[in-house]
Amino acid sequence: MSPLPKVHPKVHPGVVLFALAVGSFAIGTTEFAAMSLLPYFSRGLNISEPVAGHVISAYALGVVVGAPTIAILAAKLSRRTLLIGLMIVFGIANGLSALAPDYHTMLLFRFLSGLPHGAYFGVAALVGASLVANHKRAQAVSLIMIGLTVATVIGVPAANALGQAIGWRWGFGIVAGLAALTVLLIALYAPQDVPDTDASPLRELGALKKSQVWLTLGIGAIGFGGMFAVYTYVASTLLEVTHVAPAMVPVVLCIFGIGMTAGTLFCGWAADKPLPASIQPMWTALSLSSQHSALMPMVAACLLWSALCMVLFVFATPWLWAMCVVVFMIGCGGGLGIMLQTRLMDVAGEAQTLAAALNHSAFNTANALGPYLAGMAVAAGYGFPSAGWVGCALTLGGLLMWVVSVLNDRRKGYGAVEV
Repeated sequence: MSPLPKVHPKVHPGVVLFALAVGSFAIGTTEFAAMSLLPYFSRGLNISEPVAGHVISAYALGVVVGAPTIAILAAKLSRRTLLIGLMIVFGIANGLSALAPDYHTMLLFRFLSGLPHGAYFGVAALVGASLVANHKRAQAVSLIMIGLTVATVIGVPAANALGQAIGWRWGFGIVAGLAALTVLLIALYAPQDVPDTDASPLRELGALKKSQVWLTLGIGAIGFGGMFAVYTYVASTLLEVTHVAPAMVPVVLCIFGIGMTAGTLFCGWAADKPLPASIQPMWTALSLSSQHSALMPMVAACLLWSALCMVLFVFATPWLWAMCVVVFMIGCGGGLGIMLQTRLMDVAGEAQTLAAALNHSAFNTANALGPYLAGMAVAAGYGFPSAGWVGCALTLGGLLMWVVSVLNDRRKGYGAVEV
């Protein structure tokens, strides 16, 4: 693997990571708040809620399309310049979303809003990792991603409250303001990095030749689908099965966000730790790897944890207290994302930007796959709790991809990159 270029040593990493986390907070707020504002903007645009759901899909499509396209076309730009440009586009698109006069323009503006999403997270992760020693990369990425998880706890309820109190357009408007703040912070504090003169679209496309890149993306696209399968139907399950008051739904969703925040921080810390001496011989025998990082074993542990939580969800649905506990546990499984982001840094070689951005295309594939399959189970008459079985199956599918990844390392006679 080509080492990540190190940026200016005088920059305090904590300040830069905070600036980047503000951007992830803005992105997380618009991604999740749009779902909670759907009933309001559907009425405001005079469309039905199912049709308004296409607005959510348009954003996800923007992420899937934008992540690889921008990473390839912007290969020669410095990362600082690219981050500022991405946030400017993101802010303008969200501002236009707040002003959208009709359904079709709203579709267009939400698609444009999604374009910078994956590339921003991918490049921000690379910048964050370049500020710290190799053995602290996962922690740096987790501190950036914490902005997204905090958005599910604070940003989404705030945007929803604004939408109810003074109009749904303000929910998107506040995101535009957060984007402007991010541009200012990055311009002030992000280090000036020198563009890689050898970078090119062709070199970035080289990531697509690597089987381990595809396998890592597959773990995210399938394994993360389990979490989205359940999260999508948490509110409906609470109302229709658990029979809670509507006011309790945002409380439980907030608990999910707290779990996701805790899981992201823990997984970032644990993945950077060395493997315990008692486990090292077994891991070496399994993967033929002399790697001492706990990264890949932690990926497997996270998937097993999530699979167990999905099963518990099925049986917890009659009781509110049990749902609170299980939803928190499911949220903790969200730490998988930062570990896969770090894994891609190890296996992408010189095509770091494209691989990092594709990670978020994979997550949005999961965001489409999980709810779709869970919806089929619900529509077939198995009830909202069946989303847990679907989630478990998808999570185990991600674990199967992990096994293939480890065996692929073993077949080639090397393990994950020494870090």
